[in-house]
Amino acid sequence: MWIHPEEVLLAGALWVSERANPFFILQRRRGHGRGGGLSGLLVGTLDVVLDSSARVAPYRILLQTADSQIYWNIACGSSRKEITEHWDWLESNLLQTISIFDNDEDVTTFVKGKISGIIAEENRGKQGEEQEEDCGKFREAELKMRRLFGMPDEEKLVNYYSCSYWKGRVPRQGWLYLSVNHLCFYSFLLGKEVTLVVPWTEVTQLEKNATLVFPESIRVSTRHTEHFFSVFLNINDTFKLMEQLANIAMRQLLDNEAFAADRSLPKPCKTLKNVSALKRDLDARAKNERYRTMFRLTQDERLDGHTDCTLWTPFAKMHVVGQLFISNNYICFNSREEDLCQLIIPLREVSIVEKADSSSVLPCPVSISTKNKMNFLFANLKDRDFLVQRISDFLQRTPDSSWGDTSPLSLIGHSVCHLSALCSFLLLGFFLRPQASSSVPSSSSAESESVHRGRHYHPGLPTASQSLLRLYHQNAAEDLGPKAMKEKMKEEAWKIHFSEFGRGVCMYRTARTRELVLSGIPERLRGELWLLFSGAQNEMASHPGYYGDLVEQAMGLCSLATEEIERDLHRSMPEHRAFQNETGIAALRRVLTAYAHRNPGIGYCQAMNIVTSVLLLYCTEQEAFWLLVALCERMLPDYYNTRVVGALVDQGVFEELTRAFLPLLYEHMQELGVISTISLSWFLTLFLSVMPFDSAVLLVDCFFYEGIKVIFQVALAVLHDNMDALLSCNDEGEAMTILGRYLDNVVNKQTVTPPIPHLHALLTSGDEPPREIDIFDLIKSSYEKFGSLRSDVIEQMRFKQRLKVIQSLEDTAKRSVVRAMMTESAFSIEELEELYCLFKSKHMTSCYWGSSSSAAERHDPSLPYLEQYRIDPVQFTQLFTALAPWVCGGHTPSLSTRLFRLLDQNQDGLVNFKEFITGLSGMYHGDMTEKLKLLYKLHLPPGNSSPEEKVKDYRYYLRMWAKEKELKRETIKDLPRMNQEQFIEFCKTLYNMFSEEPLEQELYHSIATVASLLLRIGEVGKKFNNGSKKSESIDAQALPLDPQGEEGPSEEGSADAQVCRALADAQLEPAALQTSDEEIRDDTSASSYSVVSSGSLQCEDIADDTVLIGGGLRQGSTLDADWSITFEQVLASLLTEPPLVDYFEKKRDIQSKMAACKAQRAVERQISSASDHEITQHSV
Repeated sequence: MWIHPEEVLLAGALWVSERANPFFILQRRRGHGRGGGLSGLLVGTLDVVLDSSARVAPYRILLQTADSQIYWNIACGSSRKEITEHWDWLESNLLQTISIFDNDEDVTTFVKGKISGIIAEENRGKQGEEQEEDCGKFREAELKMRRLFGMPDEEKLVNYYSCSYWKGRVPRQGWLYLSVNHLCFYSFLLGKEVTLVVPWTEVTQLEKNATLVFPESIRVSTRHTEHFFSVFLNINDTFKLMEQLANIAMRQLLDNEAFAADRSLPKPCKTLKNVSALKRDLDARAKNERYRTMFRLTQDERLDGHTDCTLWTPFAKMHVVGQLFISNNYICFNSREEDLCQLIIPLREVSIVEKADSSSVLPCPVSISTKNKMNFLFANLKDRDFLVQRISDFLQRTPDSSWGDTSPLSLIGHSVCHLSALCSFLLLGFFLRPQASSSVPSSSSAESESVHRGRHYHPGLPTASQSLLRLYHQNAAEDLGPKAMKEKMKEEAWKIHFSEFGRGVCMYRTARTRELVLSGIPERLRGELWLLFSGAQNEMASHPGYYGDLVEQAMGLCSLATEEIERDLHRSMPEHRAFQNETGIAALRRVLTAYAHRNPGIGYCQAMNIVTSVLLLYCTEQEAFWLLVALCERMLPDYYNTRVVGALVDQGVFEELTRAFLPLLYEHMQELGVISTISLSWFLTLFLSVMPFDSAVLLVDCFFYEGIKVIFQVALAVLHDNMDALLSCNDEGEAMTILGRYLDNVVNKQTVTPPIPHLHALLTSGDEPPREIDIFDLIKSSYEKFGSLRSDVIEQMRFKQRLKVIQSLEDTAKRSVVRAMMTESAFSIEELEELYCLFKSKHMTSCYWGSSSSAAERHDPSLPYLEQYRIDPVQFTQLFTALAPWVCGGHTPSLSTRLFRLLDQNQDGLVNFKEFITGLSGMYHGDMTEKLKLLYKLHLPPGNSSPEEKVKDYRYYLRMWAKEKELKRETIKDLPRMNQEQFIEFCKTLYNMFSEEPLEQELYHSIATVASLLLRIGEVGKKFNNGSKKSESIDAQALPLDPQGEEGPSEEGSADAQVCRALADAQLEPAALQTSDEEIRDDTSASSYSVVSSGSLQCEDIADDTVLIGGGLRQGSTLDADWSITFEQVLASLLTEPPLVDYFEKKRDIQSKMAACKAQRAVERQISSASDHEITQHSV
């Protein structure tokens, strides 16, 4: 490519001149290509270690003048072909012009200007395309990666690092390339080349460790091997990036959520050396994720920036040091000291932002006032003017009372712009936001009632304005007992807290807040505080009316989720009176159905009904819905999807924590296999299904404030309290009984309501009543013994377990598929596993390198494992070409298209693994009759009936399943007849199958003999049919001929000549363009094949008429519409030729084909390198 002219002082160092003229020199890097000797090896090694551009561009062109010692580099190239094109252009366009210049300086100026003009013109042509944000050095590294590892342009490099790769006990110094989908390493040291490519989807473990053998190294584990990398300049930065990329790959495996770059990422203020736009994007995503997790914000919130500051806390009468965070909808503060103070201010609540007077005590202060008359004073702010301007900009974009129809699922980008950027303009002293009422208009008027009449959800419903407990207790007499007094004291303590720290979303959250939560939230305030601490209050305020509209859309729809919901409605806390009537059941139905409609990826999971029923006891329907959204999508990620991945991940984390805190118990429990059994129900239902309700609800209080950390703490405390009894257990059942009885007797002695009997306790209670455990003592004990747990440590452990869990689920899926296909194919277990991996890799490749249909359309987790992954015709052709035993040269794509349409029974343009194996098994393991039947059916037309409309509900799949279970016995007599055009294509396919066979000539003679015999059989059959019927008696399924081809009946005996000429043309002619109708386009093709002597075809009656080749009629020939043959006739004819019988009965081995398919990428890289060497050798 042309490059901006650069000075070169030593033109001969490390380069070899290959061409020269008075003004230009074409040079090759020493050591590139064959030969080069020791100096070439040293130069090649030096280029790799120093990351020289000469490794990716080993050719260059220099501009020289006679009187100057300075050279100018004006072009470089990765291959001889590319650099030769530039050289030829210079000789033909510039050489003659510059030869008439008198001054060498004029020559240099002219050439430099011309080259710069060419580059400017090229860049102008790219203005409509995506603009390059990466620096030249990084783009050069990306080009090098694609060239070294054979990657397409769609593969984007994120970053690259110098490191050592341990191959055995020998470290190889080289470069580690981290792209979106692959980990790659390249090293070239003294002639020895090391190339490594590992897809992120195959990584099972990432670990950073330090040992004597591998000091401060990163271990990358796959299913079959381990790779060690060390000697990083910044190992922490590298490892964090590897974690992010592995997480993206696991998301692809889980739900085909491919990586999408953030197009709204702002350009950096200055060019960042060797930092790509993708790397900045991923860094921004990581910061956004930490920000959202810290303040429990929605998934569409993106951090704009953060800065150090102090916050005046009126309750403590002091300035608290911390950080101020600004995002598109919130202003947040977090103290440097943990749990000292946290603050969340939604911009919708802000009324005034003003700059206060600075002083030595309070420098650069900013005051923020809210609509509920709270005032917050921040000081010690850097770039205060810029900060106020940013807040003002966000306030202007924030609606006053509602956010319109913004969808909560719409995602915004992940960019971060640091607040330290300078502002070049002055601002007014304050920004005043107009006051506006944030209340939603009442719907109690007669007009509103008429509108809501007939709706499934409306404000008139009891559960729309009150929780179920309020409805249940509204007519009860006031309780004046000691427990009721204790409850009122708790309420008073919270009222005092509200008066000091504020109430609502802008409340100061301090260590005092945690103390009150751990003491138990009063029933009257539980719903309000759950909404506040979970962040659901913000989502609900941002989307007014969303829940009601969702209920109307969802109710009445029939799906697998709604069927499961109906089945579980009466199993949701049946012991509670609130769910023993239609009011509670109907509210639960609406909430669960609305969420299943909002998030079809989750739909409904069995534990959701228990959690949602508890939410409805303390919240209105709408509040319970948004709490369920916060649980499923933020606080318990991936817990309630079809494979409960999140719960399995936390189960693995719990095992790791047990090993760390209770090592003796862990070893014994692992022997019994108890931990994995008990913990899943604990996490999925937050102990609600295994502990009395009045006790478990206190854990839910702590969970909404602390997050998953408190669930781990309590689970560890339960094991610790029962350690002696568990260590003496001899089997799993005994351990389960001990833990079950313990949890059944965890009581809440402060509850006001009558205790609700726990069904599990009633069933497992023995003769001797066990001791009672106070839930407050259990929570206190968990904080005392295991309070050192940190949320960031849990997240790190979750990442490690997520890799294991998802890869384990993938292995389980593979084993299930193999077991299911063992009875339906003759492939071995190992062969089926390899084929499944190849099939799945084709699907995964389309997720990030694109395909004709989206990956989401081809992956449906609700389907059985056999049908989850599907491929389109392009991917099918690639696999067919690599794996099929029938090699037909250029005719292979046509044969693949026919097989794809035959296997695609529902005509949706996709083939699943079961269908793929069915077709492949027939070619490899069928007997001669089965193979010929498959080949025969491939040349019959596809069904003309329109595909059945795809029904979205589960009943469609049940019908398909029942249809598959029906016994289908297709005999050879059921096959339709084959007309003359199809027979010609059939013969051409057979002819081209033998090009690589040892007995090639004998097979050609045999097929010519069989074709001649079948043509005569067809002629005899035609005469017989014409004697009794008209030509309409031909099978109704025969393919209609092109109207232009029906010019008249063919001459007697010309059919034999047509097939002979067709075979000859199939042998000698190049591929012909397909010109038939849409219906037969994929059934007709002709291609070039291996050349055989024309004498190999014994065709004595070749007429002068031209014949049909590739679906088009040549002038002077016609097809006989009355001619046809049956499969029995084809089979009988082929059985007369021993070479054909031997060919179709020969056993084929698929192992070599699969090995070649897996090594295909490496072979392509070797071929590309070898071809470059050959060009070099022949051109010099």
